[in-house]
Amino acid sequence: MALDAAQPGFATRVEALRLHSWKLSVGQPMQVIDQFTEADFTHIVDDRADVHIGSRDGRFYLGYFPNGRSGGADEDWVTGEGWVIAVTGTANVPGYRMSFGTETPAEIIAGVVAQILATSRPL
Repeated sequence: MALDAAQPGFATRVEALRLHSWKLSVGQPMQVIDQFTEADFTHIVDDRADVHIGSRDGRFYLGYFPNGRSGGADEDWVTGEGWVIAVTGTANVPGYRMSFGTETPAEIIAGVVAQILATSRPL
């Protein structure tokens, strides 16, 4: 990439930018939800049409909030969340939590979920 240090700001040629087309739009949430079997997971749809999926052992949680997760005055940070994935840890290993915005493509979430499910093992 050619930069002109004598000019203020950032300057380059369009050809050097290597523009890309990126996956955008919400997509189909069923690409995510359909990965969870009723034998291993519980599915709940609440009165806001939010979807909650939990593993039967209680250690995995996925929440889908199509209109953003509801939050009170003290919880403004949750209003933009469209997806929440959490795995509870053990006594020796901490768990983790991920959240994604309401505009995150479902295909991205489906890939993350597929990887998590592929690494789970029955005890």
